[in-house]
Amino acid sequence: QVQLVESGGGLVQPGGSLRLSCAASGDIDSIPDMGWYRQPPGKQREWVADIDTGGRTTYTDLVKGRFTIGRGGAKNTIYLQMNGLTPEDTANYYCFLDHRRAGTRYWGQGIQVTVSS
Repeated sequence: QVQLVESGGGLVQPGGSLRLSCAASGDIDSIPDMGWYRQPPGKQREWVADIDTGGRTTYTDLVKGRFTIGRGGAKNTIYLQMNGLTPEDTANYYCFLDHRRAGTRYWGQGIQVTVSS
């Protein structure tokens, strides 16, 4: 079993920054592919960014240049540094982990980010 726990969400003013973290625990492959999705209010879940085993990162055009995904200091931890936030970034953010041996994608419970003045 794999558990993912997100942290770092909250309320921020437009133009501000937040840093989300996701810590994975359990029976996990070495350096798994991980990433983030988000679900804005009333909309479908959308992909945000991911980082693969080799450290390659990819981003949706909606956040490119403003968000940075990376691996944290602790094992199986990733972060999402979000700068230049706008109200359109308001969403519930979900961390995911792709478990190669199990052939399964695991999800965190989600964390709310609200950008408002």
